[in-house]
Amino acid sequence: MNADVPDPVALLREDRARAAERADRMANLCVVATVDAGEPEARTMVLRDLEPALSGPPSLGLFVNSTSPKFGEFRQSSTVALVVYLPSLAVQYRLRCSLEQLPEGLVRASWQLRPPIPKRMDWLYEDHPQSSVIDGREALVDLLHGPEPTVAPESAIGFKLVAESVERLDLNTEDGIHDRRRYAFDGQSWHEEVLVP
Repeated sequence: MNADVPDPVALLREDRARAAERADRMANLCVVATVDAGEPEARTMVLRDLEPALSGPPSLGLFVNSTSPKFGEFRQSSTVALVVYLPSLAVQYRLRCSLEQLPEGLVRASWQLRPPIPKRMDWLYEDHPQSSVIDGREALVDLLHGPEPTVAPESAIGFKLVAESVERLDLNTEDGIHDRRRYAFDGQSWHEEVLVP
């Protein structure tokens, strides 16, 4: 990596940590954009930090269920676009990333850290795929009663996000002139360009 250019993924992780300290509700979220049969799709998802011991250098990941339409979209195109906006910092990131499927053991270990309701939802998807129609909210709530699952279903999948390009827009500058930078990875190091905001 070019010693003068910061790693924008590490910078994003630092900004997300600062936003979390400020109780920013967006600190753990991102908007993921895909293309399905030529039509754009966008959805809010939880953005996870992947620790170095688990995945190599510090990186980011998404966990999905293979019954979800987004899983099919991820399989169709190995590239996704993400937007992360942190209102407490007035900072926006736009990323273009390729996807690498995470090892099953890492997905299973991460699944154990999920809260009870998301664990039950993961098992519900086995009989009621994500985004399928159900008879109403009460029916959904009734299906979620029962003991807490202890293992992840086979349909739990994870992806490591491999950033190819990152844009960072800082709207909170002292002089009022927004600071917009684009970082591109050439396979060896990051390169930085300053853009007109």
